[in-house]
Amino acid sequence: MTFHICRLLGPILLVCPAIPVAAQDLPRQEIDNLARDLSRVESVRAVKDLQRFYAQYAQFGLWTEMADLFADDGVVLWGSQRVQGRAAIARWLEQRLGGERGMAPAALHTEFIEDPLVNLSVDGNSAKGRWMFLAMAGDGEGATSIEGGVFENEFVFEDGRWKFATLRYFPQYEGDYPGGWSNAGGGELPQIPYHFTVDETGIPIPPPQGPAPASQASLPQLEMRIDALNAEDSARNLQNAWGYYVDRRMWDDVADLFTPDGVVDIAGLGHFEGRDGVLAAMQSMGPQGLQQGDFNDHPLFDTIVTVLPGNAEAHTRSIMLGMTGQGATGEAGWSFSVLQTRLVLSEGLWQIRDLRIVPLLRADYADGWGQGGTAHIDDVLPAFTEPHPVTGQTVTVAGMTLAELDQSDTAAPQGAAAGATPAHETLLQQAARLIDARRRLTRSSAYDGVVNVSSVYGYYLDDFQWMELSSIFAENGNKHSPFAGFYLGRDRIRAAATAMYGPPPETRPGISFHWRFQPVIHVSHDGRSANLRTRLFQPRTAMPRTSGDGAASFYSASLFSGMYPNDQAVIENGIWRLWSLTIDEPYMTTAGWSEGWAGVEPTPPGQGAGQSPLVERLPPDILMTDLGRRAEHFRGGTGVTLVWPDILPMWFHYKNPVSGREPEFYWPDSVPGLLLPQSRLIANGYQMPPNGPEADGIHIELTPPDAEVMSDSGD
Repeated sequence: MTFHICRLLGPILLVCPAIPVAAQDLPRQEIDNLARDLSRVESVRAVKDLQRFYAQYAQFGLWTEMADLFADDGVVLWGSQRVQGRAAIARWLEQRLGGERGMAPAALHTEFIEDPLVNLSVDGNSAKGRWMFLAMAGDGEGATSIEGGVFENEFVFEDGRWKFATLRYFPQYEGDYPGGWSNAGGGELPQIPYHFTVDETGIPIPPPQGPAPASQASLPQLEMRIDALNAEDSARNLQNAWGYYVDRRMWDDVADLFTPDGVVDIAGLGHFEGRDGVLAAMQSMGPQGLQQGDFNDHPLFDTIVTVLPGNAEAHTRSIMLGMTGQGATGEAGWSFSVLQTRLVLSEGLWQIRDLRIVPLLRADYADGWGQGGTAHIDDVLPAFTEPHPVTGQTVTVAGMTLAELDQSDTAAPQGAAAGATPAHETLLQQAARLIDARRRLTRSSAYDGVVNVSSVYGYYLDDFQWMELSSIFAENGNKHSPFAGFYLGRDRIRAAATAMYGPPPETRPGISFHWRFQPVIHVSHDGRSANLRTRLFQPRTAMPRTSGDGAASFYSASLFSGMYPNDQAVIENGIWRLWSLTIDEPYMTTAGWSEGWAGVEPTPPGQGAGQSPLVERLPPDILMTDLGRRAEHFRGGTGVTLVWPDILPMWFHYKNPVSGREPEFYWPDSVPGLLLPQSRLIANGYQMPPNGPEADGIHIELTPPDAEVMSDSGD
């Protein structure tokens, strides 16, 4: 007599080999298969973190640590420059970063590297990745620079560690603070080659070939490592959700994310404890809510999440860019900070225990950061979440104070004993654990698949690649076209993009970049569908403009912001695809580089631009005007159009992840599902992902702290 142990091969295919019922332990090959597949997911995470460490080390001029991220014969290809070998790379980085280890007095060098699209090789020993890049720098003595473009990098697993094999940078815009930026080289911009095919965008990890190598891992050990991946996803979601609440000054929601004894430290401002303290710290940024002209964006870049042993505590470290303004006073400014948090697992939910903000530089928008801004910290090194990922050494700098989060009352590791195999456990029970371990691994693998397909949407859109862009959608997927409405199916999506923008050009006079990062991704219990939220960070570049006397005068630089609040993705035929995409924009615009976001004059109510001309060229399947309140105040939608510096509503697909507080603007499903039920995930064989407090992809219904409790009589 035999029974079957089913395992997931990829996200959806079940393979069920016959196992003799008399066996006492799981077949060793099953454990080895799981160990191999787990290590491949961990490899994708390690490659992403390698790029994040590169950015975080750059912020403090740590060129030795950056060079140590490279393989022995690693290469840097920076535009027309070629540098090979770790020692040569260190010298090149030293010159590039200003020649002073640590942070030079009044200097700034911050690199933002986001939108990862990573593909592991079949053998798991190498990988390729694409990233967006933007660097803002100043020497503290008046000289400034801004540069941006795309990385297409290669990585190798060498001596048991992931390392850079090739760092390849394609410059696309450059300039300085007084003049802004324009196209690199002054001419039109070519398309940057892709390292991936359309299908590969939704397959970060290809199916392995051949039998799995023998491992020494046990099922309990593998379960703990999978728990750590799941914990990383939850911690990243919580950190990114905090950022969105801060942007909108949703202080009650921010406070809900903290433990009752939560702590906030803001260097130069103070130490705050408890819920009242958290609220007081946040209110230092302004009162709850946004009024006309208020801008409080603090996008989080290059966030590294480190899950501690036991999987009940995690630390995060982010580069935080502050872009702020006050409509009443016309003030505007920049800030560059390091954000550190300590998260704990309490009663089944991740919460923030400690949060530290170290503002490195603040600057008025009008003056910029060239002379060091209005405030500058150069003697503090916020601790990194873990030792150097290659050398294993703790990173310190002579003369700089190492700032660490308080860990004096670290919570007991709730998961420390999880996964132990009882001596009396039957083979059937072990088999059930194996199946569940694979399901939970699939959920974390899904997180990476969703990030990939989210990022490639921006890359294809920037390059006007309409065939490729439409092909990353599921067969029955749908896409919102700004200020018009929704188009259903790949053919209609492609036709709408072509009708609006024309065929793909070989070169472009300018690019409106579509950075999609800071994700909040809720994956379904079975790992086959997900809800996704990302911000739109949109630097724009164009050809250099000239003044009347022919002298170069940049000012083609501009920034816009928006939100992708209701996106969904699914696994279809083994490939992650976008199911639904919605863009709400623009939340903020600039009046050219010199005037910035504070220089935009209010538009009389109702006089903003109307519907997109696409409505006449190719009518959408669902018009924005059909969406009622969900499209209210947006251009092309319903009601009075609001244009920056007026404040548009911001929608959320999730409730508060700790308290369950429902936001004012809440839509948990895809937007087309409002009018077209057959477009919903649950109408197409997929689970609806959780939309609030959740455990393992299952929504936990809680009573928000300010909810009214109704009596049985209904009074």
